[in-house]
Parts: sequence; C-alpha cells; structure tokens
Amino acid sequence: MACMKTIAPDHTLDPLYRRVSWRLMPFLFLCFVAAYLDRVNVGFAKLQMLNDLKFSDTVYGIGAGIFFIGYFLFEVPSNLLMTRTGARIWIARIMISWGLISSALMFVNGVASFYLLRFLLGAAEAGFFPGIILYLTYWYPAHRRARMVALFMSGVAVAGIVGGPLSGWIMKSFAGLHGLSGWQWLFLLEGLPSVLIGVWTLFYLDDGIRDARWLGEHDKQALERAIVEDRQHQHSMPLAQLFRSGKVWLLALVYFLCVMGLYGVSFWLPQLIKNSGVTDVFDIGLLSAVPYGVAAVVMVLAARHSDRSGERRWHTAVAALAGALGLVAATVWSDNTVIALAALSVATAGILTTFPIFWSLPTALLGGTAAAAGIAMINSIGNLAGFVSPYLVGAIRDATDSTASGIYLLAASLLAGAVLVVTAVRPPR
Repeated sequence: MACMKTIAPDHTLDPLYRRVSWRLMPFLFLCFVAAYLDRVNVGFAKLQMLNDLKFSDTVYGIGAGIFFIGYFLFEVPSNLLMTRTGARIWIARIMISWGLISSALMFVNGVASFYLLRFLLGAAEAGFFPGIILYLTYWYPAHRRARMVALFMSGVAVAGIVGGPLSGWIMKSFAGLHGLSGWQWLFLLEGLPSVLIGVWTLFYLDDGIRDARWLGEHDKQALERAIVEDRQHQHSMPLAQLFRSGKVWLLALVYFLCVMGLYGVSFWLPQLIKNSGVTDVFDIGLLSAVPYGVAAVVMVLAARHSDRSGERRWHTAVAALAGALGLVAATVWSDNTVIALAALSVATAGILTTFPIFWSLPTALLGGTAAAAGIAMINSIGNLAGFVSPYLVGAIRDATDSTASGIYLLAASLLAGAVLVVTAVRPPR
C-alpha cells in the first residue's frame, strides 16, 4: 500500500470530539442495529419458514445471499449519489425503503417471491454501510476513526444480542395470530422500526460539520481544520483510475475473504446452536445473544488499542485468525452446547473485530470522490461473499447433510484473509 503519514492526535480537541460523538454515534448505532437485524433475521425465519414453504437449504442459501447481488449492483452509484444529495436525505431514503421491503417479506409464498424480495432488499439497503463509513470521514480524522467505526459496527453485535431473543420470542409468541405464521410476524415487526428511524433521520442528521446547528462557529472551524489536515495525506484519483487500482482490488479481496466468515456466522449461527442439541426456538434466540455480547466488548477494546498504537494490519489479521479458529472448534465440538457456544463466541468476536480496524486502511488512503467510490467499491465487492457464503454452506449441507465442511471452508477463507493482510498490504506510516 502507499505510504500514509500518521498524524498525532490533538488532545485539546478531545472534549469537542466527545460532544460530536455523543451527538452522532448513538443515532448511527441505532440505524445500524435496525439495518443488520433486517438483513439477517432471515436466519431465524429459516427455523420455521423452510418447513412451511418446503424450501431446501440450498434455496435458503441462495435467498439469503441474493440480497448481496442487489447490494453489489447499486452500492457505488448510491454512494456517489449521497455526495450529491447529502447524507441526511439519502440515508433516510435508504432506511425507509429497506424497512418497507423487509416487512413485505411476510408475503413470501414461494421461491420466486423469496428471491425477488431479498434482491430488492439488498438494492434498497445498498449504500447504507459505505455511506456511513464515508460520513464518518466528514467528521473524524483517520487517527480517531477506528474507534468510531467500531462503535458503529458494534451495532452488528447488539443486533445479535437483541435480535436473537426478540426474534425467538416473536416467532414463538405470535405464531398463528390472525392466521399468520411466526416468521411472517418476524418480518413485519422487525421491518417497521427502520421506516420510523428513517423518518427521524430527516430531522436529526446533519450533512456535515458546516450544517450542524448545535455547533458554534469556533467549534466548526476547529473540526474543519482537523479534517483539512487529515486529507492532505490522502489520494484523490479519477474514477477510471480507481477501478484499475491494484491497491483497491487488494483491499476488496481481503474484505471478501473476511466477509465470508461474517455471513457464515450471521446466517447459520441459529442452525449451529440447534445442531448442538438446543431445540426450542426461544432458547436458540437467547443463546445466540452470548457470542454477540462477547463480540460487542472485544471489538471496541481492540479498535481502541489499534487507534492508540496506530497499527492496523496485525490487529486485523489476529482478529481474523481468532475467527477461523473459533469456527473450527465450534465444528469439532458441535455436539457439546457449552463448548460450541464458547467457540462460537470466540469466532464471532474475532470476525466482528476484523472490520472496524480494516476500514481504517482504505479511509486513510482515499480522499475526495475516490473515497466515496472506493469505499463503496471495496464494500460491494467484499459483500459478494454474502451471496457466496450462505449459498456454499447451504449447498454443502444439502449434499452432505452436515454443515461441517461448509464451516471449515469459511474458516479457511478467514485464514487466507489474515495471511494476505499481513503479507500483501503494506503498513501505513
């Protein structure tokens, strides 16, 4: 990677950045909880949906993963449009549209409607995650950003903590109410909050520092100076050059390999817990919160350590390696609930910790239009693993009547990502 100068933090701005963080991060965190819950609640719906609709695990895997085809096609255009329309309007549009489509999944009645709505959900949500990553570059210089990305991405963990028990409770308690199955109520009740939060976004979010009415002029100028200084060490390049950049493609490959593991856990965690001997859907939901609870703590602590040390590659690699080892251990001891759950906790913590630290690499490198398109390009290519991962695990499970080989494949992918980020990505300095 190109050399990037590390800027020493100006600690006199710490109180101001704390104020900014308290204003922005709880709200962005809430948005991501809603986004991730609507993206992966199909993993819980699977426990009832497959039997009701007579779907195979391969059909489920394709439906879970086809989300990312829509995501891939629309992500770069979405991020470029956000730079034109502003973050407030565009993020609100994304949230409202995906919330409505997520709720519409309650009307799935066959393979075609399942595939179509999952594809549309991905197209609607495209741009949300890279849009927020780009949005954080408007406010925070590189040396403060990993912690903020970690706080934002801990929404994944909290979605698992809250979503597991909530999904299990909805599916068990609402089953049969007004003639609807539990999985139909799940999609309806977990999709509507995204619509409401999207409307709230229109009134709460600011497009950037200059638009923040809650900041005084002196504070705005101090924040803007920090961003200007940070951007002096970034590279802006034409879009055509960006798509030919080996650095960007390398980062996209690392991200792809790590995302393989992420969606292995996200879409198959309930099934892995069920495989260990737990049968009640509510108990599965409660137990699935444990790995995410561990991950929520670990990812924030690791990102804080990475920010303080300024080191990114080894932090990313060690987290990915821990994720791989945890998946292997959970598979080897799959018939022991306690050991499997402990191993899944290590796997989930390792995998989720990989991402906020990883995102410090491209956001420190790219600036200008290259940041908007580059972040979206890396994220969209990497998230194609969200299609490949559940499809492969589902197909392998149908062929072998076991998830073991599929999970080993995901572990190997994480291991390859760890090796690549250490050996091929040159450290920023």
